[in-house]
Amino acid sequence: QVQLVESGGGLVQAGGSLRLSCAASGSIFSFNVVGWYRQAPGKQRELVASITHPVGTNYADSVKGRFTISEDGAKNTVYLQMNSLKPEDTAVYFCYVFWRTNYWGQGTQVTVSS
Repeated sequence: QVQLVESGGGLVQAGGSLRLSCAASGSIFSFNVVGWYRQAPGKQRELVASITHPVGTNYADSVKGRFTISEDGAKNTVYLQMNSLKPEDTAVYFCYVFWRTNYWGQGTQVTVSS
C-alpha cells in the first residue's frame, strides 16, 4: 500500500504561482510512475505532468512551459510548480503513483481567479 498526502492548493489570482506537494509513504524512486492529474467540474480527470522512472517527464500541452514536476528522493515527495496560472487551471489536483497498481491522493483544490 502507498499513502499519498497532497498539500499546497489554494486560491490565487491569474498570473500567480502555487507549488503543490505530494508526500509518499514509500521510496518514490521505486515507483514506476509519479505524477499529477486534475479534474475540473463537469470534466474528466486529465494528466497534468508525470515522471516515468527512469525514462523522463511528460506534460500536458496546456501546461508546457508553465508547470514543472520534480521530486525529492530524500523526502519522498513529488512537487508541481505552477506558474503563470490561468482561470482554466482551476481544478482539484490529484497526486498519482503507479507501482503494481494505481494509487491516488485525496486531492487538493486549486482555484485561479481572473
